Amino acid sequence: MKILYVEDDARSAAAVGELASQQGDALVWEDNGGSALLRAGMEDFDVIILDRMLGDIDGLTITQRLRESGIDTPILILSALGRSSDRADGLDAGADDYLAKPFEPEELLARLRALHRRASGKAHSAVILFGAFECHVKARTAFRDNRHLALSPKEFELFRYLMENAGEIVTRQMLLRDVWNMDFDPQTNVVDVNIGRLRRKLEDGFDAPALETIWGSGYRILDGRKR
Repeated sequence: MKILYVEDDARSAAAVGELASQQGDALVWEDNGGSALLRAGMEDFDVIILDRMLGDIDGLTITQRLRESGIDTPILILSALGRSSDRADGLDAGADDYLAKPFEPEELLARLRALHRRASGKAHSAVILFGAFECHVKARTAFRDNRHLALSPKEFELFRYLMENAGEIVTRQMLLRDVWNMDFDPQTNVVDVNIGRLRRKLEDGFDAPALETIWGSGYRILDGRKR
């Protein structure tokens, strides 16, 4: 793997870098958010590690900016803030995984390998079409009846996942696992809040509903056509 590691603690970066080198991975270290954003925009990486609390730009902001610029490289956030709500904030910002400090370098690299395998195994079409909706995967843009929908990075991930499963019921557990990369329920309303935001953006200015809530089961995207 080619790894971008954004960390202002030189000792932590050295420890992870040494282990990565032993395993045949190439690690590029940046000690501030500004340089990391430039580096991520100029080079291709397999995975990105972001310390949440940096001196200039915090890791959540970096994650949001990367997603807004169309960079979908898997991101793992490191933080001394390890509560479920902190983890939910990181994943909601667009990260794929979240690891609390202190951590073992071996666990960090194992998580990165899992993220890399999952990303490499995805075979998405360039454009997903369903009824009135279009999902342009690489451009990370969404349309309804040829009208552009301004979605946040997480809203787009939700939209894409629903489009990939068009016609099927998507459960809360599926969304936590595949969109937020959580194998547990954080007991927050992060799914409900984001589904609500996405529903409003998909339906604003249109007569036909876009999302169906199946109580006790989950959600399903509708084709958006007027009956």
